[in-house]
Amino acid sequence: MVTDDNGARSIAEKLDTLFHTVHPSGQGEYSHAAVAEAIREQQGVAISHTYIWQLRTGRRTNPTIQHLTALATFFGVPVAYFLDDNEAARVEQDLELLAAMKKAGVTDIALRAARLSPGSRDTVTAMLDQIWLLEHPEGEAP
Repeated sequence: MVTDDNGARSIAEKLDTLFHTVHPSGQGEYSHAAVAEAIREQQGVAISHTYIWQLRTGRRTNPTIQHLTALATFFGVPVAYFLDDNEAARVEQDLELLAAMKKAGVTDIALRAARLSPGSRDTVTAMLDQIWLLEHPEGEAP
């Protein structure tokens, strides 16, 4: 683990974690060039793939807030992810859960359920409980 002089995780390590964790379903991680191009096109922020690589490897350690914000926006995390280890830990827990859901193939179900009313979500939960009991008659807990 890369840390700074105060024992905090480095921007390089946090950025590396995002590259390893956040990527299109069924695909590998984004290339530095793809991230730079997307940031330029979608956000209008000038950033090069070389600069992103330098940040990711720790060769550059003092990015502008504009670049941190652009990277955070691209990866769908708050900019505080890069600045606060507690926020980074919280975000990484969420990313791990999302990755597990993708791996289990339930992301689409969860996203659809999230847009339902509370009453409808309760109905879906009850239906899932019934399906679980049909498939697991021995009574093991879901």
